[in-house]
Amino acid sequence: MWRVIVETALLFALPFALYAVFHLVQMRWPFVAALWTRGTVSALTIAGLLVAIGGVLFLALAPREQGAYVPAHIENGRLAPGRFE
Repeated sequence: MWRVIVETALLFALPFALYAVFHLVQMRWPFVAALWTRGTVSALTIAGLLVAIGGVLFLALAPREQGAYVPAHIENGRLAPGRFE
């Protein structure tokens, strides 16, 4: 459950981080209040929501292995790796 929350939060924060890196590359200090106007923050929030929703949909629709998972176990004295059957 935590993985889903953390992945979604990181996807949401991605546009904000990219905006800060963009200003660092331009040799500007990215944490100046003048760069984070209401319009910029609104656009980054919408972009973050779209990226997070897209990521959740991608992970939900991604093909998964079908069948039951058999964990790694000892078989005839040797370690048999985990697999789907």
